[in-house]
Amino acid sequence: MKLATYRSAGQDKVGLVHARDSQVFDLAEAALREGPGDPAFASMLALIDAGPHALDQAAALFEKHGTDATLSVAVGAVDILAPLPEPRQMRDGMSFPLHILQAPRGQRKLAARARGDMTELARIDAEPLGELPEIYRKQPIFYITNRFSVRGTNTTVKWPRYSKVMDYELEFGIVTKNKGANISAAKAKDHIFGYTIFNDFSARDAQRIEMEGRLGPAKGKSFDGGNVIGPWIVTPDEIGDPYRLKMEARVNGEIRSKGVTDGMLFSFEEIIAHVTEDETLMPGEFIGSGTVGNGCGLELGWYLEHGDTIELEVEKIGILKNRVERQDV
Repeated sequence: MKLATYRSAGQDKVGLVHARDSQVFDLAEAALREGPGDPAFASMLALIDAGPHALDQAAALFEKHGTDATLSVAVGAVDILAPLPEPRQMRDGMSFPLHILQAPRGQRKLAARARGDMTELARIDAEPLGELPEIYRKQPIFYITNRFSVRGTNTTVKWPRYSKVMDYELEFGIVTKNKGANISAAKAKDHIFGYTIFNDFSARDAQRIEMEGRLGPAKGKSFDGGNVIGPWIVTPDEIGDPYRLKMEARVNGEIRSKGVTDGMLFSFEEIIAHVTEDETLMPGEFIGSGTVGNGCGLELGWYLEHGDTIELEVEKIGILKNRVERQDV
């Protein structure tokens, strides 16, 4: 099923998305038709914490009351929020080899442009990509980002005032369930609640300076509203094979990037196994895949402008749509 967090009449609700993503079904209100209600439908975290019984109950409620028009509302008539407005933790990986190879070259090109060094820019352009550093095959690489800066689809991302170079990143990710530590990759599927889309908006000029300091990213990634996930969470039974999904990024309706979720150096199951080595994974965490190859302006040399609209689409999940605006115009 597809599960959304949305705001209707000033109240935040958890709903089941249906009718080809055009309607959202109010789970809490439907539960009240059965009796005193169910606290599992108070929020997405409450639903995740309640375990598989709550998902079974959600399916049963929709089966019984799904045709009741008073329990559904048009998706376009409500505010679709981030499905998990405040994850318990937020990690993002480096999983796609082409991005790993092209991103550092993009940063060097960005530095050359900032200096006005066209000779160096041409030299970098002519370089072969080289070989993937062995560390990326040895273990999953990820960083922890700001879980309080999460926003959802149809929001405007305010360009940080300290940055002149704004970028999008085409990613998908998982939301976790079932607390656990030292989880094997073979059992990690039991800890995946569902899948969603991630736009890891990036202030590339700030990030470039941080990475020269060999620590980060920090302000290159962490600014209010810069971590965008959504439009909803899709449970694994609807996804099938998560490593064969088509991906696409569009800016102002023009295709900028295409990719497939195939080719991650480590699966989400393997990432969970690595993360949980002597560390407890909590339900309601978010783990991003990292950017698919050619999935950002840094790789393409084609950055965002004031007023641009970005749409990230991942097969079987949906479309995550945002606008970016400078704050100094």
